[in-house]
Amino acid sequence: MVGTFAGLYADAITDDLFGFTMPLWLWVIAFYVVFVGLNSAGAAASFRFAVVITIISLSVLGFFFVAALVSGEFSWGNLWNIAPEPGNSTFLPMGIGGVLAALPFAIWFFLGIEELPLAAEETHTPQEDIPRGSLMGMWTLLVTAFLVLILNPGILGAQEIAPSGEPILDGFRAIFPNSNIASLLALFALAGLVASFQGIMFAAGRNMYSLSRAGYYPKILSLTGERKVPYVALVTSAVIGVVLVFGLGAIRNEPGESATDASVVVAGQLLNIAVFGAVIAYFLQMVAFLLLRQKYADVARPYSSPSGVPGALVAALIAGVTLVILPFNEAYRSVVVGVAIFFALGLVYFAVFGRHRLVLSPEEEFAMTHGKHGHPETEGYDVTEREMEQGGGDGR
Repeated sequence: MVGTFAGLYADAITDDLFGFTMPLWLWVIAFYVVFVGLNSAGAAASFRFAVVITIISLSVLGFFFVAALVSGEFSWGNLWNIAPEPGNSTFLPMGIGGVLAALPFAIWFFLGIEELPLAAEETHTPQEDIPRGSLMGMWTLLVTAFLVLILNPGILGAQEIAPSGEPILDGFRAIFPNSNIASLLALFALAGLVASFQGIMFAAGRNMYSLSRAGYYPKILSLTGERKVPYVALVTSAVIGVVLVFGLGAIRNEPGESATDASVVVAGQLLNIAVFGAVIAYFLQMVAFLLLRQKYADVARPYSSPSGVPGALVAALIAGVTLVILPFNEAYRSVVVGVAIFFALGLVYFAVFGRHRLVLSPEEEFAMTHGKHGHPETEGYDVTEREMEQGGGDGR
């Protein structure tokens, strides 16, 4: 989805500045090629780029927030200009059902922050760095997401911005009409999507690599190169992304629909695919958190959640409600059902084959042995498997 919107932004900007356009599929492939190459250069190069591009992105957003407030274009009335359905108010024009339908898109603001622990192996003190980075990232997202959500529709109007494929660019155009300054600034704003794309590519490759190393996926996906980059997983995840973008576009093929409108709909479908898988993971993570708090209340933890059990219950409720309402949005129902079928097939594969080929992670060893094993710094890995091979039963 990020690749699709990045392509829409890039094409609109180059058209404004240079009169140059390319088909969306070429933009998407170009972004994938660039960022597969960047991630293949190694974690250090990838992280340095991510830091620079994130600083640029936040700087442009900061400029946009100030410009929106001082331009005179912002109006609170623009936030409520969607005509309400019968029986509803301008505050909730679609009623409570509209709020529930918007939950997947609200989650997208923060989707991916949970992938930060995949960088644990690249940090010197993960027990300190990962929690600190997660909290800083979450607060950054909360502040910037809230300001974008309020200021951008406040300039353009909620009704007008709804179908936009490049909302920040449209916001700059409203602030700086009849000027190339808007497109130039949006070029820097594109850095935000680029930063997201970079992070998602890193996370996708590392996630696939980790699951392969643990035995869930074929072993070939855990191969690494000289720079310790999981290049097979990285390329495979990129190919899957490209196939999804163009596969959904080809299936849709609505007569008379513009390329931009079709791309926005496909992006929404991809968003719902991502959110469907994410909320399942979120819900199960909260269940696991609650079980661990109950069964291993006194175990040493490098980081303890400040919101604890109440926070986990609220997060599980939000994830559960979102999962239930996803199929009710008719525009995206087909892709949600398709992903549900894919998940079901994955569960069957795991039940029949995958669970017999697992290499337990330290966390899994800890749970399987009721706390006897699971500390890789003092024991190494695969303690339970070695004990079983030596006739030690289940390692308990």
